[in-house]
Amino acid sequence: MDELDCKGKVVLLRLDLNSSVEDGRVCDSPRFIAHAKTVRELVEKGGRVVVLAHQGRPGDDEFLSLEEHAVLLRKRCKGRVKFVPDVIGPEVARRVKKMADGSVLLLDNVRFLSEESLEKSAEEHSKSFFVRRLAPLAQAFVNDAYSVSHRSHCSVTGFASVLPSFAGRVLEGEYVACERLRTEIQRPCYYVLGGVKPEDVLPLLEYGVGGGADKVFVGGALAWVCEAAKGTASESVLRKVAEKNWAKHVETLKKVLDQHPDKVVLPLDYAIEEGMLLDLGPETAKEWASELKDAKTVLLKGVLGKVEYKKFAEGTRKVLRAALNSDAFVVLSGGSYAVLAQGMNLKKKPGHESLAGGAFIAQLLGKKLPGVEALAANATG
Repeated sequence: MDELDCKGKVVLLRLDLNSSVEDGRVCDSPRFIAHAKTVRELVEKGGRVVVLAHQGRPGDDEFLSLEEHAVLLRKRCKGRVKFVPDVIGPEVARRVKKMADGSVLLLDNVRFLSEESLEKSAEEHSKSFFVRRLAPLAQAFVNDAYSVSHRSHCSVTGFASVLPSFAGRVLEGEYVACERLRTEIQRPCYYVLGGVKPEDVLPLLEYGVGGGADKVFVGGALAWVCEAAKGTASESVLRKVAEKNWAKHVETLKKVLDQHPDKVVLPLDYAIEEGMLLDLGPETAKEWASELKDAKTVLLKGVLGKVEYKKFAEGTRKVLRAALNSDAFVVLSGGSYAVLAQGMNLKKKPGHESLAGGAFIAQLLGKKLPGVEALAANATG
């Protein structure tokens, strides 16, 4: 983006403002803070910024208009953001043509368009009605939505084929940090994996034991499935594993645990309520914190307990604090860690706080990211 001279130019800016929704209201999140920096930089350069973003998926309860997102983004951008309740209609063209230098428009949810979520090549997307309607209004495209760049969706790849295109600050920072974790590993390197979706972190476990890490510490829901694979899970845990359709991962985990017994570290004890494993136990938290002191690289992906309840957040807090008290390059992956860290008065900041999930994992595993590939194919910045 350093090479982008956008004064007086309309810049289409793809962000990922997708947020959790509680009682029908969109929650503020670290994504607004991170992306606002890119918006402000373009504004300060005199650009006329048209923001493209999404919320939820068609058919789910969080598939909403971006009107509330405009309010949240406006708070971070000195009140400059105005909302347009449309994506490609005549009102969009009218408003864009009237923009002044340093102004910002947020268009409505791009996933309201059926073309947006189709998995096609960048070239195919460039011929879509969506791109053909918006691209003529702009002089540049910036992709700052790293966290959806593992998907070849229309607004992620289509505009990069027809407009001078640049990587935004969030995308740039995420990509560089992931490459460092992938290709410039300082050892010992430890992965700490948790979260509520075993399928999200299982590829990282396999990659870690295969050489990406020296040890992989496993908590959260993945630990439940590991206990099932070992034959040490309680009846309550086995029922939950079956209910969540996690049993399909048991055979894979049996092989991993059998082949890499010295690399996979499971909890010694748990904080248990009604038979559920809701956090690391005190002995485990102490042991893991001690091991992390000597780390040179730490990836924390997925919290280790039900952190929305204070009594089940202690294990994650202790492990996070130990990692940050070490000399390691620490990467926090996922918004839950970022939120937790904000309330801990930590003296040291992580080396990188990733707001991405699937994209970060895909890149770490060496997969191509369509959103990044589209920028590279039309490299301007």
